Amino acid sequence: MKVIDTKNAPGAIGPYSQALVTSSLIFTSGQLPVNPENGSMPEGIKAQAEQSCKNVGAILAEAGSGFDKVVKTTCFLAEIADFAAFNEVYAKYFVSKPARSCFAVKDLPKGALCEIECVAEL
Repeated sequence: MKVIDTKNAPGAIGPYSQALVTSSLIFTSGQLPVNPENGSMPEGIKAQAEQSCKNVGAILAEAGSGFDKVVKTTCFLAEIADFAAFNEVYAKYFVSKPARSCFAVKDLPKGALCEIECVAEL
């Protein structure tokens, strides 16, 4: 396995990698909406979904893949009421419509409103 580490996405805040690559698949860790340049998090679900998607994209690019190669995502929302607004942003990035699970959870790290992880082909 190969560890993926890029400065274009936030670094891990615990004992894990941004992503791991096997012979043909990339498994990303959950990406919070943290701006990798300054560590800030934007306000509101749409802005946070946008940043989480950008972070996923940076990791996929570092691994040699892209959104068009994503086969499965798992999405976490702090509020299920944000589902429609989250989908509006998500649909701009994941245009190939990969398989997906989406859950409302009690809390996310750093008080985030969303988090996205994915599995993609190389």
